[in-house]
Amino acid sequence: MNTHATVKELLACATPKAWVKAALVQQEVLLTDHANCEKKAAATAFNLMFRYGERLPEMQEALSKLAREELRHFEQVNRIMRRRGVPYLPLGPARYAEGLRKHLRKKEPERMTDLLVIGAFIEARSCERFEVLVPVLEEDLAGFYAGLHAAEARHFRLYLGMARKYGTGDVDERVEAIAAAEAELIRSEDKVFRFHSGVPV
Repeated sequence: MNTHATVKELLACATPKAWVKAALVQQEVLLTDHANCEKKAAATAFNLMFRYGERLPEMQEALSKLAREELRHFEQVNRIMRRRGVPYLPLGPARYAEGLRKHLRKKEPERMTDLLVIGAFIEARSCERFEVLVPVLEEDLAGFYAGLHAAEARHFRLYLGMARKYGTGDVDERVEAIAAAEAELIRSEDKVFRFHSGVPV
């Protein structure tokens, strides 16, 4: 069994250099979408608590702590945006999360397994993107993202650990399938730039 103990072991591809270049010239969009991602990450943890908490109460505390941390990250990004004078403007939806959710199975507990595995991939990709951004961003934002890198690594391991502990017995197979789908989203062309987008057109 592959434990996928590190981000590089989980992800099937690295972030394309073209995305990093786009991030440097679209930092306002990067920050705005990052703030949105933190809110969505908190909502995902809350949704899992309500959907599966009664059957799996031992997941509740871990997901509650995760949701609080994601909301703290949102507040931190929001403060950075205010300092930089970045307006919080609405952004259209990205294709990344929806592209991953297309692979969700409908029956339970298979669906829960897939939700946890997909959560692990989203957190792992966030972690990897922070890592590639840190060397090229200005000091204050680089320092902030370096701190978030460790948190996202914890989060991906939490999701994957829950999938292995509470999910179906085919987690490795699901990881392999979703890894391929995730890599395709990252490597293919994307019409919009977002925190988790693919290669900018």
